[in-house]
Amino acid sequence: INKIILLCFSVVVISACADMDIAPPSMISEADIFSTKEGVTTYMARMYSELPIEDFKYSMQNGFNNSTLYRNVASHTGEAISRDVSGSDGETFTPPWGGAYALIREANFLLENFPKYAVNFTETERNQYMGEAYFIRAYTYFALVKRFGGVPLVDKVLDYPLIALEETQLPRASEEEIWDLIAADCDLAAQNLPSTSGSGQANKYVALALKSRTMLFAGSIAKYNTITLNDQNTGKRVCGVPESRANDYFQQAYNAAKALEGVYSLYYDDWKDGDRQAQYKNYVNLFNTDTKKSEYIFVKYYIYPDVYHLYDNFCISRQQMRSGGSGSEVCPTLNFVELFDGIAKNQDGTFQTLDAKGHYILWDDPMQAFANVEPRLRATVILPMDEFKGETIEIRRGIWTGEVTNGIDRLIPEGWTGTYQAYHPNPPSGFLLTTSNEADRATTNAGRGLVNGAYTCANGEKMIPAGLSGTVDVLLGIYDTKSGFLIRKYMDENLAKEDLGKCDQGWIDMRYAEVLLNRAEAAYELYSAGVSGTDWQADALACINDIRKRAGANLLANKSELNNVTIIRNERRKELAFEHKVWWDMKRWRTADVEQNSTVYRVLWPFYADKADKYFFDARLDERNTRYTYDSRWYYQQIPTSDITKNPNLIQNPGF
Repeated sequence: INKIILLCFSVVVISACADMDIAPPSMISEADIFSTKEGVTTYMARMYSELPIEDFKYSMQNGFNNSTLYRNVASHTGEAISRDVSGSDGETFTPPWGGAYALIREANFLLENFPKYAVNFTETERNQYMGEAYFIRAYTYFALVKRFGGVPLVDKVLDYPLIALEETQLPRASEEEIWDLIAADCDLAAQNLPSTSGSGQANKYVALALKSRTMLFAGSIAKYNTITLNDQNTGKRVCGVPESRANDYFQQAYNAAKALEGVYSLYYDDWKDGDRQAQYKNYVNLFNTDTKKSEYIFVKYYIYPDVYHLYDNFCISRQQMRSGGSGSEVCPTLNFVELFDGIAKNQDGTFQTLDAKGHYILWDDPMQAFANVEPRLRATVILPMDEFKGETIEIRRGIWTGEVTNGIDRLIPEGWTGTYQAYHPNPPSGFLLTTSNEADRATTNAGRGLVNGAYTCANGEKMIPAGLSGTVDVLLGIYDTKSGFLIRKYMDENLAKEDLGKCDQGWIDMRYAEVLLNRAEAAYELYSAGVSGTDWQADALACINDIRKRAGANLLANKSELNNVTIIRNERRKELAFEHKVWWDMKRWRTADVEQNSTVYRVLWPFYADKADKYFFDARLDERNTRYTYDSRWYYQQIPTSDITKNPNLIQNPGF
């Protein structure tokens, strides 16, 4: 299978009846499917197309395979804010319960019935098909257990009415049993699958990468989860895993990750030592899936016009939007940007905007403040006045037209969450804010020197206060940045404006950087638990420094600097940002409720100081005052009530 593409293929298996044992000609029989390579390949393509991969077409509101980025995942993690999220509330779509079990049934059906036709295939082909089915079943159970905890364990085909209805109404297995099933399926997949595979297919190492991801999750639940639910009818713990299993799961995660060493490697093709521009381009090119990279483990490919997505359409800057498009949906927060090395920071780690006298620091250009930042940030986030598609992305919040000789005082006090206009109902002389008039990017601001939306600066330049992609009014602007930043990762710089609705970048579901981070975290957890036998701390350090070297970040000098798990967690946040991993990290670490306890995220607005011909930044809380909250009961999601109604042996999760 070369580049798995969504296929429409309906499989109907006919059981012989007493009065009719010939299937109607319109039906596809079991033998039709499993007797030929073409039949099995089509069956496999269907299963791959149904994998619950949280890719470009996944959102927290609309679930899988939708065409929007509204309620994008990053706006629920502190990575970004957007116009459509009013506070974190987790997944609000009908969760993948029925669809997951339908896919599990397809995998079980192959595992049970394909061996009957094995004589038609080589041993290598037989093993591959069986291995892929085990992989798909493991992947799908992971989508269930990370949301619901213990779920009914179905490892065989349940054919009603061939069996009694009661036999299909299974109670929930323990959460521990589901994690162990996933581990076993990953092992079986790895044992059966070849070492290499076609694009978009599982192989031995894809299965091991999945095992490293899932067992790290299981170990985290064992160590950090405090929620318990026991099924009184079965005595099984359906929410939570015994803490005693933590080290076992972390060890499995480590071993699986270690097995990929020397098979995959971090992408370095365009990287040059000491060359920040080359390091930036290298990281940008990593996410260009037109050519396969050494780092790619498992990729979901798109090929226009057969299958495509709208990622660029929703993420593009306002100035580069197509007619009828919708941009600036993913706006990285200052909180995220502050994780990176190379930015001048205050003692508390926040972005430094003021000098020792409390006046704004002036810069010749906004990009000057990021001159020494690790190149990975520039390749992840479009910074104010950086270049994209050959254009300067103009992001401003306003123009300061007043005096600068004695310094510019803060525009608003620390902690202010309202708009600038609310704090300055009668703006002081020199404070030229963008307005709420959308026509030609703000045409009024009466009496403040604007003509047709532009201000004539002291140097004669005509300047739109907000720039072409900045904020006119953060409360009303639909396609303006809400944070002072825009997303860069995965954006296709070669995609023409008129083609922004025809995106076909592949989604890199698993890459070697994640495996290294899994290994580092598992190693550190084993070190902190006092497990002997390996210098876990040194191993974790080596993995983290591999990631940081490629990123252009400062290397940790020795293992003593790796003295808490937060260092590893922050490295995951930086490296895997906007890849839909951080949300599940927060959930498995059980930190979402702490991090989002009535949280307002921070933004960074550039202002142009006219009389100095320089820029300054105002770091502040989001002026929309959006407060993010996560209820701890959401660590285990609600099982669909319709399924609870249909199956009297299912019990609901706590709090629902």
